[in-house]
Amino acid sequence: MKMEIKALLEDVVKRKASDVFIVAGSPCAIKIDGKIEPYDDKRLMPQDTEQMIRDIYTIAKKDDIEDFIHNGDDDFSFSIPQVGRFRVNAYRQRNSFAAVLRIVSFLLPDPKIMHIPSIVIDLAKQMKGMVLVSGPAGSGKSTTLACIIDQINNSRNSHIITIEDPIEYLHTHKQSIVSQREVYHDTKDYVSALRAALREAPEVILVGEMRDLETIEISVTAAETGHLVFSSLHTIGAANTIDRMIDVFPATQQQQIRVQLSMVLNGVVSQQLLPGKDGKMLPVFEIMLCNQAIRNLIREGKTHQMQNTITANRASGMIALDDAIIEAYKQDKITKETAIMYASDARYVASKM
Repeated sequence: MKMEIKALLEDVVKRKASDVFIVAGSPCAIKIDGKIEPYDDKRLMPQDTEQMIRDIYTIAKKDDIEDFIHNGDDDFSFSIPQVGRFRVNAYRQRNSFAAVLRIVSFLLPDPKIMHIPSIVIDLAKQMKGMVLVSGPAGSGKSTTLACIIDQINNSRNSHIITIEDPIEYLHTHKQSIVSQREVYHDTKDYVSALRAALREAPEVILVGEMRDLETIEISVTAAETGHLVFSSLHTIGAANTIDRMIDVFPATQQQQIRVQLSMVLNGVVSQQLLPGKDGKMLPVFEIMLCNQAIRNLIREGKTHQMQNTITANRASGMIALDDAIIEAYKQDKITKETAIMYASDARYVASKM
């Protein structure tokens, strides 16, 4: 069975799957292009899933399976040379063993193949400040950030520290030195890792996610003190992203964080994945670059006016999410129904078709 697991993982990497699902009662399943499909037609029984998960522990050289059996869930990573890296979440369900494996590619994605606009990758040229990438879960935020970090790694001599949960792409040292820290594995939490990072002489810091007040506070301070900070949030649209960051703070601190953000923020990229006509998922991007007008709106708490400013600055590379959706429709990449379904203002999008 060990060889079967290894062969399974080799095969799913070749097939460009992003996840593997091992759950009793159904065949082993894999996710490709956002769709879950059975790997084969062999229905897994509880004894099969237990054996597969025990074999995964053996391959990962983990000898604490008894802890997993006792606690009911476990989270770890392992690599198979020349194949890939796998992030495992093992858990018990209906009194049987189950697991989901996320495939972490050794190869970094090509921004052109991933349809990431060059203006987004050019955010790598910033020397200090903060860049935020937002979007719903599974919209490709980590991929976009990995491409920007790779661009810095290829073009700049610096120390890049990434703090991630989990590490989704592996960076090799190129022009830069890249230290990748996985939360709960290499460090206790985001806040501890961020505090430590400021003593580790980085020029660039990637914070996987802005989760709480303390993480946001330290990240903003890092950007103020001359570091280039990248991070992500689970929000849709640039205005919502800024509101979410400010709303985390108590009312008495909100004006102060607005002023700080207005000074350090370089740009917000907000992305969504839409089902394309070719059956693949297509990313669309809202791009807001911080000019003086945007900085004033952040400082004055007028984020609701940002949409108009983004639209008015189309010539400088900014684009609103709904306009990006309209563009994808006009290029015949998505259907009219998809465009209207994913629009934030369905009436506006419909009127432009």
